[in-house]
Amino acid sequence: MLDIKESTVSKMDSCIQTFIDQLNTLRSSRVSPSLLDSIFIDYLGQKIQLKKLSNIVVENFNTLKITLFDPTIKNHVKKEIVNSKLDLNPISINNYLQIKIPTLTEERRLKLIKLAKSMAENARVCIRNTRRFSNEKVKLLFKNKLIDSNLERSLQNEIQKITNDYVKKVNSTLNQKEKDLLTL
Repeated sequence: MLDIKESTVSKMDSCIQTFIDQLNTLRSSRVSPSLLDSIFIDYLGQKIQLKKLSNIVVENFNTLKITLFDPTIKNHVKKEIVNSKLDLNPISINNYLQIKIPTLTEERRLKLIKLAKSMAENARVCIRNTRRFSNEKVKLLFKNKLIDSNLERSLQNEIQKITNDYVKKVNSTLNQKEKDLLTL
């Protein structure tokens, strides 16, 4: 019985972490190297995340500096950043790339909030699917007479409490991101 609760918590943790990782790729008023986490570069026949091929630092409040470990791929990296959905335009300076992050317009902020809400709903769906899967395991245990009806009900109530807690985490994380996006 404990393994059902543990696997439920583990899977829901995974849903939350995926949601947080997705939110980190959304641009807010603060510049962060995690903004480029969604950029993958075709390097030596493999798709490798840009952050593994470079050193990405915040140069000032609106500028990222990308120092590549292999400068021969600079043009390819620049092309991948331009072609991403991030609306960024890197500038090649000596042996590094510089990305000036423009301030967000009100229209762009609202689009990002809408995207964040969509990501939050996907996280909630993931959590609810985990709940459904765990409840099916409990029902199967009851059907096979490994647990009685009181324990079945108790486990389902605990799974629902866990689900409610994780949905609250998604909502509070979303609210914080909305505040970040609306802050100038």
